[in-house]
Amino acid sequence: MTIRFILNDREVTRDRFSPSETLLDYLRLERRLTGSKEGCAEGDCGACTVLVGRLTRGRLVYETVNSCIRFTASLNATHVVTIEHLAAKDGALHPVQQAMVDMNGSQCGFCTPGIVMSLYALWMENEKPSRRAIEKGLQGNLCRCTGYEPIIKAAETASATRPDAAFDAIARERDSVMTQLAAMKSDETIVIGDATSRAIIPGSATALADVLAEYRDATIVAGSTDVGLWVTKQMRALNPMVFINHLEELQTITETEKSIIIGAGVTYTEAFPALAKAIPAFARLIDRIGGEQVRNMGTIGGNVANGSPVGDTPPALIALNATLTLQSQNGTRSIALEDYFLDYGKQDRRPGEFVLSLTVPKPALDAHYAVYKVSKRREEDISALCGAFCLQLTADGTVEKIRIAYGGMAGTPKRAPHVEAALAGKPWTSETVEAARPAFESDYQPMTDMRATAAYRMLAAKNLLSRLLLETGGSQQELIRFEREEA
Repeated sequence: MTIRFILNDREVTRDRFSPSETLLDYLRLERRLTGSKEGCAEGDCGACTVLVGRLTRGRLVYETVNSCIRFTASLNATHVVTIEHLAAKDGALHPVQQAMVDMNGSQCGFCTPGIVMSLYALWMENEKPSRRAIEKGLQGNLCRCTGYEPIIKAAETASATRPDAAFDAIARERDSVMTQLAAMKSDETIVIGDATSRAIIPGSATALADVLAEYRDATIVAGSTDVGLWVTKQMRALNPMVFINHLEELQTITETEKSIIIGAGVTYTEAFPALAKAIPAFARLIDRIGGEQVRNMGTIGGNVANGSPVGDTPPALIALNATLTLQSQNGTRSIALEDYFLDYGKQDRRPGEFVLSLTVPKPALDAHYAVYKVSKRREEDISALCGAFCLQLTADGTVEKIRIAYGGMAGTPKRAPHVEAALAGKPWTSETVEAARPAFESDYQPMTDMRATAAYRMLAAKNLLSRLLLETGGSQQELIRFEREEA
């Protein structure tokens, strides 16, 4: 009935707290570690960034996370590292902190602790980061003052400064932390709280099925990148909350000749290498999902399970004809992913079921697979719409097969059967695509909201099909004409 974790250099045992208590509130209100700031309370600004270390497949891995939407109950058998742990006992700054001072990387200072923690994570993992790697590491940190250039210079400066390993707290303590975390791991189910406010941490996937059979209205929490906002923004009272981010049975990636099987607990960061190798366009999409902190926390399985109409991965997966495996006390069942989404807010997940894994077919060698995300910001933004295409052509340039799926165009992620039918068996030419564009009106009736108008979404969806043509078979003249029309 307790969780145990390490906070900087001290072991913590907790048995009484709300299941919806965030790590940030615990740090600031209970421990008075006020370096981590609350800027947005939704995982966007990065001012609350801390590191969380966990044992995975025999390795101790530290990742940046947004403590404003990370729940304390998810921390069992982890090592939480805050900005207060970086400097030496005598007050000497860590090389990353000193570089921020030397390069004038801080102005108002509010966002600085979170930026330092992101740069510290990069400093640990990459001895000579490229500018692109630095920019990617900072995707989840917003700064209104500096314009980022001094921060990037600080990252470059820090990478060249690596004192003796004994100076760095994490390097110095790694072996002892691994021993402590291994001792904290348990295959027993942890239950904290009472009937009015309960956190449940199952010891295994089988135990998870048992818990969900008993608590049919439980909220499953994996990465909390969505559920966290239900608490911090919508003020929803969730009870009970069932935490699954520690279940290694759900964190497997299995690659076969024809597919990649991704466990429901695999984060975007963990899935990236396998997807980058087998399906590069999918990996490029992942690079635009949130910031590094969100990708370290969020899971592909959770993105699918929540059923959001603007979730980034469902259209990409549907275009690949992915299947979903669900598990309950009654066993497992598999369905086509496109059939999982029934209506807005409604999915084909029976009482007691949870998402076990996704089977993602690899595109055929002669297939053209593309995913296009349209958003107001290129980085760290929710899609206005997202289109995914898997196209196969015959030797003479005729459309043999095509699967098209969109998010943000309906109440669920949805295929475009009328557009597919208008293209099938036709020459892959501008004339064919032009003739097929009106079919979008039969497949989708998008809505107007804060991200885009219905008219914009419809025009953008049609234009993404034209973009696919230009990238796969359009002539240079067609590309010029298309660009002129867009201008």
